[in-house]
Amino acid sequence: MESAATIYHQLNQLTQETAVAVATVVQVKGSVPRELGTKMIIHPWGQHVGTIGGGCGEADVIRTGLEVIATGQPQLVKVDLTEPITLESLGVCGGIMQVYIERWPT
Repeated sequence: MESAATIYHQLNQLTQETAVAVATVVQVKGSVPRELGTKMIIHPWGQHVGTIGGGCGEADVIRTGLEVIATGQPQLVKVDLTEPITLESLGVCGGIMQVYIERWPT
């Protein structure tokens, strides 16, 4: 996991070029891949930093992050990892995360 100092250092560097989105795990229930407070930087050119756990849930967070960059409106994304395991959802943990996404700079 990226340290907070590393995330904020990279956030400072990336926002010199363009706006980015910061995704933060704000609530967890059950078994999830990342802990409360984990952050991920979503860059519009694909230069993401950190992870909230990968897979389809992270893809939803990235997609929403791109919307947040475009609109400036923060959003809350529910990442539900309780679905049965299929070929499309490898690595299901069995819990639920709420991920808050905001644009930086605002």
